[in-house]
Amino acid sequence: MANSASGMAVNDECKLKFLELKAKRIYRFITFRIQNQQVVIDELGSSDKTYDDFTSSLPADECRYAVYDFDFTTDENCQKSKIFFIAWSPDTAKIRSKMVYASSKDRFKRELDGIQVELQATDPSEMSIDIIKSRAL
Repeated sequence: MANSASGMAVNDECKLKFLELKAKRIYRFITFRIQNQQVVIDELGSSDKTYDDFTSSLPADECRYAVYDFDFTTDENCQKSKIFFIAWSPDTAKIRSKMVYASSKDRFKRELDGIQVELQATDPSEMSIDIIKSRAL
């Protein structure tokens, strides 16, 4: 278990599942939550899940970290994929929760080697599929 300067630990399972998403592509997304001063896995989305499945897995009034493996086709017709790190901090979440997630985000993100795009979202419109596509290209 890795310890961070913010006092937040990262459960080893988080890194293990992220490596499986990155290398084996058996997950489309992973959501993480902070529980008892530790980042733990909240939900694993299998590789057949859609972006809508991912966004609907995020709670409307609680913060989460998430990684999403986005597949797309470039203008040159090449199949590509990018791993997004999304810091979900809805306006309706408790202030304390938002502060804890914000102060731990960079440290946690460093534990996940291979993040290509970072996105901060406070409501679903800030992480619409159009925004994801535009950030991927």
